[in-house]
Amino acid sequence: MKKFMLIIGVVVTGLMVFVLIMNTTNIADQDEVSTEDIKQKVAGYSSGNLQAESASITSDELIVTESDNSETVYDILENDFFVSIAPFIDQTHPCYDHDLIGCQGEMINEDFDVYIEDEDGNVVVDETITSADDGFIDLWLPRDENYTINISSEGKTAESEFSTFSQDNTCITTIQLT
Repeated sequence: MKKFMLIIGVVVTGLMVFVLIMNTTNIADQDEVSTEDIKQKVAGYSSGNLQAESASITSDELIVTESDNSETVYDILENDFFVSIAPFIDQTHPCYDHDLIGCQGEMINEDFDVYIEDEDGNVVVDETITSADDGFIDLWLPRDENYTINISSEGKTAESEFSTFSQDNTCITTIQLT
């Protein structure tokens, strides 16, 4: 009888946890949320114009957690891949999935000459970009590509490689200007 009651207790607890998870995680209806809507949400959280407890972006999803711990997940569809790059001189932090609210880079509101080529030598980005208040440069690039980036600011330069395949980093904090 004790074993039976223990089993029932475990099953009931498991069901309660399942219901709690299902009630706090909302998978956004992709028919109602366009790629442009998601890009605007990412820009809003990154700039601080939209507020949440946390907002992070993986290679495939934007995950927003509100102050009541409810979570909404938006699928990033089509051919777009978000990457946020924080060039640095002296200090950085390890990062994989970019935290749109919490990640902080060293070089805030600085101008960078950014040049990105795909593996076939096609120029994808060639412009001067100012890093945001968080020290990051946010870019939407074509998915499933290998890239070389050259970045410079005030006489310091760096070159690095990165890619935009599923499971790749959306936060690049390893580009040190020298």
